[in-house]
Amino acid sequence: MGLTAGIVGLPNVGKSTLFNAITKAGALAANYPFATIDPNVGVVEVPDDRIDKLTEIAKPKKTIPTIFEFTDIAGIVKGASKGEGLGNKFLSHIREVDAIVHVVRAFDDDNVTHVDGTVDPVRDIEILNLELIFADLEVVDKRIPKILKKAQLKVDQDSVYEYKILSNIRETLMNNQPIRTIKFVESELAFIKNFNFLTQKTMLYVANISEDEISDFSNNEYVKKIKEFATKDNSEVVVISAKIEAELGELDDDEKEMFLEDLGIVESGLNKLIKRSYKLLGLETYFTAGPDEVRAWTFRKGMKAPQCAGIIHSDFERGFIRAETIPYEEYVKYGGELGAREAGKSRSEGKEYIVKDGDVLLFRFNV
Repeated sequence: MGLTAGIVGLPNVGKSTLFNAITKAGALAANYPFATIDPNVGVVEVPDDRIDKLTEIAKPKKTIPTIFEFTDIAGIVKGASKGEGLGNKFLSHIREVDAIVHVVRAFDDDNVTHVDGTVDPVRDIEILNLELIFADLEVVDKRIPKILKKAQLKVDQDSVYEYKILSNIRETLMNNQPIRTIKFVESELAFIKNFNFLTQKTMLYVANISEDEISDFSNNEYVKKIKEFATKDNSEVVVISAKIEAELGELDDDEKEMFLEDLGIVESGLNKLIKRSYKLLGLETYFTAGPDEVRAWTFRKGMKAPQCAGIIHSDFERGFIRAETIPYEEYVKYGGELGAREAGKSRSEGKEYIVKDGDVLLFRFNV
């Protein structure tokens, strides 16, 4: 579906190291600010054991997992909204992503320069968040004067409605709160969609800890502070060691499993990050399975069958007739499509069917 998460943070917090680990794309990771000037984009597979099981059963010629896009955006410094540190360019890159992954330094290391001289994760978070707030406030303050007269005279109802929404947004921003803390109704969301506000985007904080703490970070005071802040911000936290993840990225699957076992952890931080980013955007997965191909498809939670068919091809949605549906668990339990159908576990669903995560679908259409 072309959805993407942008990796942001202050300089030298581990953003590019994390991005390298995710995509193995070799983005420049250097110990000085602005090592990344243009955004690097990488596509990663979304970890999902279900597709392996479906492949085992269907024995297709090829298997295609669902994917997710990460963009590595250069470090932001105080004053970015006013153009400091190439800030305007970086902020424009953030505006293009669907969710923000904010990497926060949660380790001490005299050999890694901090742009502000000391490690203070809450200060770092507030610096970046404030720059995003300033940028959104600038957009609101430019728009309000253009609709103010019509709204006051009530000669245009759209202007009256927009002014009410933007006034609420402005008040929230002036209180140093992100727009995502406001509970909008659907009509309001549709009205402000084209503004592409930065602080309206889903935020996921990544606490980047040292490799020595990866098996037990319960006593890391920086992580505790990040989690406390995230709770107030209605956001979530994933704890990783970017350095370890970068090392894992150089290993094959068997070596990776042994390395994780030696570290005393079950799942890599990157897998957790990818899954959490996927979930926070309200994304789910349905599957198509046959002798030619097993494939995972990304869709937004709540989408109906014709819309999901349209993800494969617009003709599928335009000529949609029905969706033959088997829940993943039943597909596996009865050894595939034929077994599930014989057991009465295959259903024929129409245009109003809301697709469920894990559904194995076969679309019938006529154009």
